[in-house]
Amino acid sequence: MSFDIERAAAFLTRHGRVLDRRRFAAVVGATTTEHGLGVLAALEGYRNADGGFGWGIEPDLRAPESQPAGALHALEAVADAGPETTDATLGLLDWLDRVALEDGGLPFALPIADPVGCAPFWAEADSGTSSLQITAAVAAQAHRAARFDTRILRHAWLGRATRYCFDAIAAIDEVPFAYVLSFALRFLDAAADTEPEAIELLHHLARFVPADGALPVAGGAEDETLRLLDYSPTPGRPIRKLLDEDAVTRDLERLERGQLDDGGWAVDFESYSEAAALEWRGYTTVNSVAILLAHGRR
Repeated sequence: MSFDIERAAAFLTRHGRVLDRRRFAAVVGATTTEHGLGVLAALEGYRNADGGFGWGIEPDLRAPESQPAGALHALEAVADAGPETTDATLGLLDWLDRVALEDGGLPFALPIADPVGCAPFWAEADSGTSSLQITAAVAAQAHRAARFDTRILRHAWLGRATRYCFDAIAAIDEVPFAYVLSFALRFLDAAADTEPEAIELLHHLARFVPADGALPVAGGAEDETLRLLDYSPTPGRPIRKLLDEDAVTRDLERLERGQLDDGGWAVDFESYSEAAALEWRGYTTVNSVAILLAHGRR
């Protein structure tokens, strides 16, 4: 079984955002300097003067204001850019430090002035309560990016956020919401590079992961499910020691089969604008190709 990387490239050329086209170039180009700088340049269109990111970098959150979800996607792109770094990342971390709540966590979303094109779960979020889901998601990408830029690892915000996540994860004593579990697992796997506590907590959460690795999303779209490769996209990582190898192989085969005739991959969740639906497909196509290439599939 294999997938067609040329058809994936064509899909992104026809339909992808500049950011995702740049990320794709970095993925297939082994993150050369040119490609990494291209990713960072594409990010600039989403950056605000306060240091945060908005303007629809999270496809279902189209408002211009800086948001924790914007930081998630920005830091993911910074990590994808590889060794190329920018001082704008430190400005983003400073912004995160300013909007973090007293316990070190981030609110799921900040107030939105104009909710047009924004999913209700963003527009109606409680901005005064810390969310493990979004804090873990943002911190996971920060830990990934810190592999290339130690300034990120030393930043006060990441220390506060990491401590909040560790404490919140340790307190979990029943199966959490699928997105919470998925992002918490990915956070711990990324943090394990520098934080030994993360390994113990991975074992703590692993008992909530079913044998096939699939996490159905309660209250989501019909058949919406987070898959093993969503929270464990890279081979050789600590989390893989806790997952069934056959389940990994089956999920890779599922991912390969998922390429559509137009060259892209689909998503199984609802989008809140036509633009978002297409942008999610581009984003997902980049991630799918990255995962398959990391596992030697081509």
